[in-house]
Amino acid sequence: MKDVVEQLSSYKSVHLNPANIKTHFVGIPLIIWSLFLLLGMVRFDTPGGQVSLAMVFTLIVLVYYLWLHARLAIGMVVFILPVLYTSEAMVASPHALWIAVSVFVVGWIFQLIGHQYEKAKPAFVDDLNQLLIGPLFLMAEVYFALGWEKSLEQEIAPIARRKRMALETAKAG
Repeated sequence: MKDVVEQLSSYKSVHLNPANIKTHFVGIPLIIWSLFLLLGMVRFDTPGGQVSLAMVFTLIVLVYYLWLHARLAIGMVVFILPVLYTSEAMVASPHALWIAVSVFVVGWIFQLIGHQYEKAKPAFVDDLNQLLIGPLFLMAEVYFALGWEKSLEQEIAPIARRKRMALETAKAG
């Protein structure tokens, strides 16, 4: 399995344009929230009470992030728990499905607009795992902006630029 440096540098290689990154700060949270709402609609009973697929997914994804990078995983917990809470609260709405689908579409519109600035295809096109790395990438960007995890930033940035140059060379050739 690829380590966090390889995962983040692959993602960053098609997210170098600041305008693209800004659109992702809107689009990715919208997509995540809508997916959590959809997953929250799938519920099952356990001896401890009702559990949703969103709760199970949250646990699995947070363990994956912890495996990749413990400090970034802490930030992801701070982000994901309110997303889980608010999406679980919305499940009871009679319009939950339409809300989830609408928010999902709006989120992807932001993503696609961002990639017009970038002039590069989304990372998940070549590696579906990058769908899970997008949120972690945004958390890393927050950490970098706060001056945290500078060694990680210094490690992934040159790799990302080399990967991007290779992509552009392959595209031109």
